Amino acid sequence: MAHLRSLAPVFSLSLLTLALSGCLSSSGGSDSNDTNRPDLSLGVLSSAVDQVTGDDVLITIEGDIDLVDAELDNLELWLNDTEIEPSRMVQRNGRLEVLVEGLTLGENRLELHHSTHGELHSMTLTAYPETGPVFSGPQQYPFVCSVVQQVGIQPLVDNQEAGYPVYEGETVVGYSRDCAIEPRVEFLYMTTEGDYAPLPQDRSRPADMTTTTLTDGRTVDFVVRREVGTLNRFIYSFATLADRNDADDAASTDLWNGRLLYHFEGGVGIGHSQGRLSGDALTPEVLGLGYAVIYSTGTRASTHYNLQVGGETALMTKEHFVKRFGVPEYTVAIGGSGGAIQQYVYSQNHPGLIDAGVPQYSYPDMVTQTIHIGDCELLEYFMDATDRANLRWQTTENRSLLVGLNATDDYPDPLYDTKVALGFASAPGSTECIPAWRGLTPLTMNPHYGQAPYQDQMYPPEIMADVHWTHFDDLRNVYGVDEQGEPRTLFDNVGVQYGLQPLRQGQITPAEFLRLNALIGGWKQPSEMVQEGSPFLPPHTPGNFDPWSSRNMNLSVDGTTPAPRTEGDPLAMNAAYAQGIVFDGQLNIPVIDWRHYLEEVLDMHNSHQSFSARQRILNRMGHADNQVIWFTDARPTDTSDPDRPRPRRNFDQTWMALEVLDEWLTNIRENPDLSIGENRPASALDSCFNTDGSLIAEGDGVWDGIINEQPAGACTQQFPTYKTSRMQAGGPIEGSIFKCALKPVSTALVDGTYGGWVPDSGEIDQLNAIFPQGVCDYSQPDQGRPES
Repeated sequence: MAHLRSLAPVFSLSLLTLALSGCLSSSGGSDSNDTNRPDLSLGVLSSAVDQVTGDDVLITIEGDIDLVDAELDNLELWLNDTEIEPSRMVQRNGRLEVLVEGLTLGENRLELHHSTHGELHSMTLTAYPETGPVFSGPQQYPFVCSVVQQVGIQPLVDNQEAGYPVYEGETVVGYSRDCAIEPRVEFLYMTTEGDYAPLPQDRSRPADMTTTTLTDGRTVDFVVRREVGTLNRFIYSFATLADRNDADDAASTDLWNGRLLYHFEGGVGIGHSQGRLSGDALTPEVLGLGYAVIYSTGTRASTHYNLQVGGETALMTKEHFVKRFGVPEYTVAIGGSGGAIQQYVYSQNHPGLIDAGVPQYSYPDMVTQTIHIGDCELLEYFMDATDRANLRWQTTENRSLLVGLNATDDYPDPLYDTKVALGFASAPGSTECIPAWRGLTPLTMNPHYGQAPYQDQMYPPEIMADVHWTHFDDLRNVYGVDEQGEPRTLFDNVGVQYGLQPLRQGQITPAEFLRLNALIGGWKQPSEMVQEGSPFLPPHTPGNFDPWSSRNMNLSVDGTTPAPRTEGDPLAMNAAYAQGIVFDGQLNIPVIDWRHYLEEVLDMHNSHQSFSARQRILNRMGHADNQVIWFTDARPTDTSDPDRPRPRRNFDQTWMALEVLDEWLTNIRENPDLSIGENRPASALDSCFNTDGSLIAEGDGVWDGIINEQPAGACTQQFPTYKTSRMQAGGPIEGSIFKCALKPVSTALVDGTYGGWVPDSGEIDQLNAIFPQGVCDYSQPDQGRPES
């Protein structure tokens, strides 16, 4: 084989490189004691050495770049004992990037040889199929393909007996379990109306094509090359600016500014689906500046909430972009809701995947939201049905005493009239539980309720009927299964004293507190649940009316005997922590946590979540220097539709945040010996903004009073935050206590748990009957944590 210098042209691009670093195993050559032996080794740029997918890998030759260049004539690559020629080799910003093809599934030995000194270095690469999995365990089946609807391509046949039927015309020619397709390239352009349109086949310039200005000041036609394919069974998209005359298979980097944006997306899904593409795969605000944008339906939370599979998919998606286009200067992420969750969780689980992020409308993670949102229907049912004679709950704002979330008459309960007509109590307005969260508890807990997009077109109903549509089943590889083969579950309310804080503050009476906790009950295990009723599913008749999912609750047998609580499985909780489903506060990147303030319209993206994340970061790291919190006002609310008030989202701070992060990452690159916090630029300050984007206040103390005992800061005063049911029960703002430590009632009676309330003997008897195992002691750590 020819030596490396003659294999491919080496040229320089003005890009800076932050590379993924692989753990290398080295071995010396026969001349290891030769003082003239060049100090060169191999490194992997596209993935970890033990997580390569497909048959190619992007590597580098590490060492002084001048030495690499001087020795190229003498260097050779060997793969699995065979001398090979790289398929691409370029020098980029002081590093050689070499694409090697020909890997086989399993272990591969890659060696760097010198014509005089023999073997200089070797490494073992472990390769997996592009269809996955790598580390997430057995894949789901049935799995509903959507590439036909989303991309217009029939999947490749990979199984003749089961899976999605693959057609030629009206004839079934085979089946696909992996939903894979060959990559497809299309060229789009941005019109003067602000929409994408297909570029003409002859590549002529349309009259309505607009131009865009890159970060380096060049003005170019706004043409986008988009590649769509499948990785890990999900649909990916790579988008970059391109020239009209680029060939389909050309990965031109002339218009790429070296920055890579990963656009994550939100939603709530229970798996068994390839998912749907969205416009977020073609984010014009950054494509027009020269960023590349990558996206996968497997990192869209409306496809699934298995963040182990999602992290695996994100790694594969970035890996294949890097092999196609080269190593980016940095990778920054944006994404709202579930897309924000992924940024926090993947930064913790996969250092190096993303270098910075803008989590929008964030939660720390999904799974700890089920702790308090799982209380919503339990508390609603108590107020509407069990305690219907208590007039307190017919005043909307009083319902916040139990659920913690905001409540207002400005957002009417759409089922108020129906409830009243059927003899239930209600309030005219809503808590956040109603417009934001109703239906999500059955979606995550009830195995009979969910479905996948296009499932009726893909599989016979009897196959889909066997699917258990729960979050716990979706993550059975994480949480495990019990002796009966049922997925282990997380929800636990044993010992939870609902309404404890309102009791201490004199907002509810001891009798109300005792009745609430005696009769609140809990959820049945998924294996015991039945299908939902109206308004979720017909028939919409009085006998089937059940907006609380009460048919799946553990309730009192006689209205007096304490109702059973639900006990979660500690093994599932341990796994959630150990396998990174919980964001535990390890933040390895700079983030600007930004949201519109949406409390007034009872939006599910409630404001305290940013501070829940901050408290977890403080607990784990001892500081929160890597996190900045920005709020932008969305008030006054648009009330033109009295049945659905809407926020005014006049200004999007995301693009301003990206500019600040660019400055932050530049500082990190120029000052590698300093910490992320020490490299924080002066513009990266906690802040709040008016609806038009103008600054209200900024600085270290603007959010005081939320997670500390300081007087309320300027932003805290402007943007009130609310609580959760578990905070109202005495729990902490971080909201990550799956299973509280328990203390005897006798201890709670003397340690100040009940404030000024001194129960009499009859009330003490009731407390002991309600809490035979004890009550929550939130001064102790979560009993679901592995170390607890």
